Amino acid sequence: MLVRGGTARVRQYSLPKRWVRRLAIGGCVFAVLLAAATVFFVADSGARARAALLERENDLLKAEMQRIEARVGDLDREMATLAERDDRVRALAGLMSIDQEVLEVGIGGPGLETAGDGPLWPMDPEASEAAYAIRYDVAYLLRRAELLNNSFTEVEASLEDQHELLEATPSIPPVIGRVSSHFSFNRENPVTGVNSPHLAIDIVARSGTPFVATARGRVVFAGRKDGYGNMVEIDHDFGLRTRYGHASKLLVRAGQRVQRGEVIGEVGSSGSSTGPHVHYEVHKDGRPVNPSNYILWPPAR
Repeated sequence: MLVRGGTARVRQYSLPKRWVRRLAIGGCVFAVLLAAATVFFVADSGARARAALLERENDLLKAEMQRIEARVGDLDREMATLAERDDRVRALAGLMSIDQEVLEVGIGGPGLETAGDGPLWPMDPEASEAAYAIRYDVAYLLRRAELLNNSFTEVEASLEDQHELLEATPSIPPVIGRVSSHFSFNRENPVTGVNSPHLAIDIVARSGTPFVATARGRVVFAGRKDGYGNMVEIDHDFGLRTRYGHASKLLVRAGQRVQRGEVIGEVGSSGSSTGPHVHYEVHKDGRPVNPSNYILWPPAR
């Protein structure tokens, strides 16, 4: 029924029941299609938004990978500088340089990873190649860093050994004075007048003048010994020993640890001697050597 106004004529129409059913079914189909279209539009809009977001993320990841590649390049140059410094430090430590081919820390074998092994390869081969290159470079730098770390450990151990050796090397005179008799395999003995070896140096000083240990070590003998008079013998390790003879007084005892420059006695003329002096011997691996080869004499005034 159609009513146009209060005074207008009412018009009435009718439809057969089958048309009403058809219209109802058509309306339902239209509503379903409209709903499907709405859902598709919303889903498509969401997919487009997600695709745009993924594309943005992909661009950011590519930019980040480029920055990482640049940092890896910087790290590679720093590693090369460290390798050069390691070479100089090894020389100072008395060690051979690491061969350049060894520094390449190469690896290989049938199980080695390739760019096509990763899950990224089927989706984006270019990105997979870039990611593989970064992983390869980082792994190379880690291997090189481990090699240099081991080298620095070796250098440190060598320098520590050298420091210990330097501390144990008799490098100063036991007393400041004139050398009255040098190291010789054939010298006239001033007491007996017979030529015999004098495997030491004699340093003249006033009686009672303190004399010192010429290196760090342990006193293995402190007492009277035939020919030497009052004598001190010190074991410095590394096969080095020193002897100090003709003392008027001994100030250390056997078993005592001493440092370079520590007073161990006083100059005298005990034993087979013609005047106050220090009879100073250096032994290397059980054999006497020239003490003058070890002494760093102070500059003359």
